[in-house]
Amino acid sequence: MKKRGFEVVSKFQDAGINLPVRQTKAAAGYDIECAEDFVVPSIWKSKVAQFIYSAQTAIFKDEKIKEEAQKELKPVLVPTGLKAYMQEDEVLMLVSRSSSPLKRGLVLPNSMGIIDADYYNNDKNEGEIFVQMANYFPFDVHLKKGERIAQGIFTTYLKTDDDAGGVTTRDGGFGSSGN
Repeated sequence: MKKRGFEVVSKFQDAGINLPVRQTKAAAGYDIECAEDFVVPSIWKSKVAQFIYSAQTAIFKDEKIKEEAQKELKPVLVPTGLKAYMQEDEVLMLVSRSSSPLKRGLVLPNSMGIIDADYYNNDKNEGEIFVQMANYFPFDVHLKKGERIAQGIFTTYLKTDDDAGGVTTRDGGFGSSGN
């Protein structure tokens, strides 16, 4: 019986995707690579960021500016071509590689991504893992296929005494378990 691990999703089956590995004997995280060349745009290139910088104040009373800001400044989803299987009481935490913010300006804007056990092989996207990223440097970052972009750490979690279980069935990726 398989306990936990990584597999390549069918969409990337013949794309030469590497399964994540730990780089050292004592490393907690499995290095996760980018599945294809990908550009993480600088947030400072957007019209909204330029407006804020030049005005040095962000007063978003104008709905059009608000909408443009939400569209242009949102993070991107970097494909990994991977899915992860694990026990029901486990999660896969996606965290930044320690060098990414300092050397490349890349961060996970939600600090940590959580991949639940029931995300594996879901009907909408086969459980493909995407790494949510934002780029705070003033230039675009060009990721190459096979470049390490995040770490994955498997861990168990605890439930409360009165936990009755979830009320919904997972049906997809980001935000699929509710708002």
